[in-house]
Amino acid sequence: MAWNEPGKSGDKNPWGQRRRPDAGGPDLDRIVKNIQQKFAGLFGGLFGGGSGGGGSGGSGMRASGIGLGLIVAVALFIWLVTGFYIVNQGERGVVLRFGKKTEITDAGLRWHLPFPIEKVEKVNVEKVSTIEIGYRSNRSGGGKSKVPKEALMLTEDENIIDIEFAVQYKIKDAGEYLFNVRDPETTITQATESAVREVVGKSTLDFALTEGRDQVARSARELLQQIMDKYKIGVHIVTVETQKAQPPEEVKSAFDDAVKAREDEQRLKNEAEAYANDVIPRARGAAARITQEAEGYKASVIARADGDARRFSQIATEYVKAPAVTRERLYLETMEQVLSSTTKIFIDQKAGNNLIYLPLDKLVPMGESAHALSATPPAESGMTPSPEVKSGASSRTRSDLRRRAP
Repeated sequence: MAWNEPGKSGDKNPWGQRRRPDAGGPDLDRIVKNIQQKFAGLFGGLFGGGSGGGGSGGSGMRASGIGLGLIVAVALFIWLVTGFYIVNQGERGVVLRFGKKTEITDAGLRWHLPFPIEKVEKVNVEKVSTIEIGYRSNRSGGGKSKVPKEALMLTEDENIIDIEFAVQYKIKDAGEYLFNVRDPETTITQATESAVREVVGKSTLDFALTEGRDQVARSARELLQQIMDKYKIGVHIVTVETQKAQPPEEVKSAFDDAVKAREDEQRLKNEAEAYANDVIPRARGAAARITQEAEGYKASVIARADGDARRFSQIATEYVKAPAVTRERLYLETMEQVLSSTTKIFIDQKAGNNLIYLPLDKLVPMGESAHALSATPPAESGMTPSPEVKSGASSRTRSDLRRRAP
């Protein structure tokens, strides 16, 4: 009989010994044996395990252990492979270990401890999201629906304004965006409405409706960014745009008339400024031209006066030397200057009552035609005036002109 046959009591059977009462813990050998028997029952058919003798039973248990190890290794490998993940371009991966943030990974192929130890939350940090205040866009129909609860606001002068805003933001810190606020989008919406109400409440209705629309949007964006930084929500406000700003529907027509009147006023001011900008430079140019002409006239008059004074001094000097000649020369020059602009001359004869009329305007062309004949030499013309005749005629003409002179 085998040494481990039932019914035998002896020290040779190690499995038949009972645990002593003074043993300190559970029988680990028995627990391991029970586990081996369970796995042998499950995989015994695959590895040749059965209810044979002692040798075949030992080999079956070893085969079962090898099969269990392979299964565990394959399962561990598959579990580890599930830890690989890909972060796309423009995204950030936030690694959570038992729910606590451990690191933030950039784009690329990454690995983390598989679930349930770690998991990854991916956040798109390049996407520009839009939040609407005062209205909601219909994604399907393309229109929009009004939200009066958000759109109606009170201004500084206690008027009601109907205003709509669109806020665009980007995520700048994925960790803050995921963990510092429970619902970031709702928080941004409420903060935007609060910021816009504060800015509009510090502005008058006319300012918010006309030239102050851009200023209201800029102030709202700055205030909203301050609120986001205070909340540490990890969001960058790209822009706050005013979609519509108008008075309530009940008084819209009256405000439209007022706005049109302001626009006409501004248009007239612009036209007046354009006219002034056109007329003033031309007036300044004309004034400068007149001033320069006056300066030129002044300089010419002074120069002419100086010349006349020097000429008079020279004539006076010559007159002292030869009074008769100088006086006759002055007379001839004066008469030449006076008669040069006269086209008709009347000559009164001394010996009779006849008055000679000389139409110079008609005689001058004839004189020009006869100039060629007068330019011929005396030998060709056949007439040679004597010197006495010429001197007598010249003296009579000068004496007659001198007597007629005033």
